[in-house]
Amino acid sequence: MSKYQKEEISLSLKVFIGLSRVHRALMDISNKSAQENELNPTEFAVLELLYHKGSQPLQQIGEKILIASGSITYVVDKLEKKGLVLRRPCTYDRRVIFADLTTKGTKLMETVFPIHEVKLHESLAMLTAAEKEQLLQLLKKVGKYYSRR
Repeated sequence: MSKYQKEEISLSLKVFIGLSRVHRALMDISNKSAQENELNPTEFAVLELLYHKGSQPLQQIGEKILIASGSITYVVDKLEKKGLVLRRPCTYDRRVIFADLTTKGTKLMETVFPIHEVKLHESLAMLTAAEKEQLLQLLKKVGKYYSRR
């Protein structure tokens, strides 16, 4: 292995470690925001998805927020007990069940999401808008590579 290859491998490892540390720090901020509203991170993710995308089939929620489909039933059960989400059967396919925000769930997200959004914005305040755009483009490039595999 050449010196150049060793340096490239070392650099890749440093990028991985840097991304991991930043991910952990940002997730800690996001999770704390959810917990301040008596939600766990997965519950918050489901509410956020329904708030921004509207009614969703239970089967697709797990794919969109990257959790196991078996966990979705448990999470939606908990959100239903809190009065934040309700299940609605599909009118044309009885195998499909949708999750919808209740009025209480919508009001909660209208209150807490803007605060959550500002916290995430503040957590990246050290970057200029141009740097955020550059970082976003690089992350998309890496993401596209893995989505094709």
